Amino acid sequence: MTMKSFILLALSLTSVHMTTAAGSAAHRCFCQVTGTLDDCACDVETIDRFNNKEIFPKLQKLLSSDYFRFYKVNLNNPCPFWTDHSQCGLKYCAVKPCTPGEVPEGLKSSSYKYSEAASQDLEECEKAEKLGAVNGSLSDETRQALQEWKKHDDESDRFCMLDDVDSPESQYVDLLLNPERFTGYKGPEAWRIWNSIYEENCFKPYSVKRPLNPLASNSGLCVEKRAFFRLISGLHASINIHLSARYLLDENWFEMKWGHNVSEFQLRFDKELTEGEGPKRLRNLYFLYLIELRALAKILPYFERPAFHLYTGQPTEDNEKKKLLLELLHMAKSFPLHFDETALFAGNKKEAIKLKEDFKLTFKNISRVMDCVECFKCRLWGKLQTQGLGTALKILFSERQIEAMPNTSNTNPSFQLSRQEIVSLFNAFGRYVNDLHKCQRAGQLSVTVVKSQTVTVKILHSATVKNLTYIKRTCFGLNNFFS
Repeated sequence: MTMKSFILLALSLTSVHMTTAAGSAAHRCFCQVTGTLDDCACDVETIDRFNNKEIFPKLQKLLSSDYFRFYKVNLNNPCPFWTDHSQCGLKYCAVKPCTPGEVPEGLKSSSYKYSEAASQDLEECEKAEKLGAVNGSLSDETRQALQEWKKHDDESDRFCMLDDVDSPESQYVDLLLNPERFTGYKGPEAWRIWNSIYEENCFKPYSVKRPLNPLASNSGLCVEKRAFFRLISGLHASINIHLSARYLLDENWFEMKWGHNVSEFQLRFDKELTEGEGPKRLRNLYFLYLIELRALAKILPYFERPAFHLYTGQPTEDNEKKKLLLELLHMAKSFPLHFDETALFAGNKKEAIKLKEDFKLTFKNISRVMDCVECFKCRLWGKLQTQGLGTALKILFSERQIEAMPNTSNTNPSFQLSRQEIVSLFNAFGRYVNDLHKCQRAGQLSVTVVKSQTVTVKILHSATVKNLTYIKRTCFGLNNFFS
C-alpha cells in the first residue's frame, strides 16, 4: 500500500466516523420533538407550521420598531438574596445604555399612551369628575395614601416584580444593539442562579435529580404546579438555545467571531447526553410558547381600544405599527388549538385561591432572582423574559377585567398594562418564536446530514483529498442552522 493510498484510507475512515457521529447526534437532538404535548390538545407539528408561516415574519418586523426595541430597565438593583454579590468583569457582559438623543421623544414623555385626541378626551373626563366631586381638596397625606393603595392594587395583579422606571437608576436599552448571547458568564456563579430558581421553587417534583434535572419525574404534582414547573424549564431551555446560537467562537486583535456552538446545544438537549431529559426540555419550550400565544389572543380587546396607541412621536409609523400589532394578535387568536387555562385553579374555590396566590408569589420570587445575575447582559434578558412571562400570566388570569373593558377612550379601564410590560411581553414571545423557528430549521437540515452519510461512503473509494474536504463540509451542513 502506497503512502498516498494509506492517507486516503485514513481520511476515509475519519470522515465516515465523524459524519456518522454528527448526523446521529443531530438527528437525536432535533428530530425527536414530535407529537402531542402533555396537558395540551395541541401537537408540535401544528405549532411549527403556524409559528413559522404566520407568526415569525410579522413579529420580526414589529420588534424592530422603535416602540418595542427600546426597553427601560434598572440593572443596578441590589441582589435581595445573598450578600456576596459581585459584578461580572468580562467585557462581553456589559450593556450599552442609550444616550438621551437616541431615544424617541415620544417614549420619554409621559403621554406616550395616548394620541392628542385621546389626551383631550381624557382631560374632559377628568374635568367632569372634578365638577361632580363633593370635595376636590385632598391633603398631602391622603394623596400619598391613595398612591400607595393604587400601587398595591397594581402589584397585587402582577406575577413578577417590575422596575421603577422613574428611578434615576433606570435607563433605556436598545435591545437590537444588545442581543442575547453567550458572554463567558458561567461556572458556580451562573449555577447558583439556576439552583436558586429550582431548589427554592416549592413546586418542584419530590423525585427531582440533583443538580438541575427538574423534569426527571412529575409525580406528585397537580396540573397547576406541573404547568408552573414546565414554564420555568421552557424558559431555561429558551435561554440555552440563544446562548448556543450566539456563542463567542474566536477572538483576536482584529475581530470577534460569534456563531453557533452545536456541541454546546447537544450537551443541553441531546437525548443520550442528557439521559433523556433534552427532548423534554424542548417540549416544555413548546408549552411555554402556547401559554404566551394564548395570552396574546386574550389581550386583543385591550389593544383594539381607540385610546391605545404605540406612541413614539412619529404618527405615521405609530399607526402602521398598531395595525401590524392588531394583525399579529388576530392571527394569534385564530390558532385552532389554544391552551385551556380554565383547567387551572378550577378545583375547590378556597384551595384554588390559595394555590393561585402561591403560584404568583413563587414567580415573583423568581423574577427577583434576576437581580442577582452578575452578568449585566444576562441580567437584562433574564429580567425581560421573566417580566414577559409574568405579564402573560397576568393576562391569562385577568379575563373578567379584560372582557369588561369599555370601548371608549374617555373611561379608564380597570385592567392596565405599563409600557414596560408590553415591551417585555412581545420581546419575550419573540425569543420563543425564534427558538422554534431555529429548531425546525435545524431538524430539516439534520435530515440532510443523515442522507449525506450514504453519499460519503460511496464516493470515498475514488475521492481525492479535495473531495474529502468538500464532503466533510457537506455532511456538517448542520452548522448553518442557527444563521
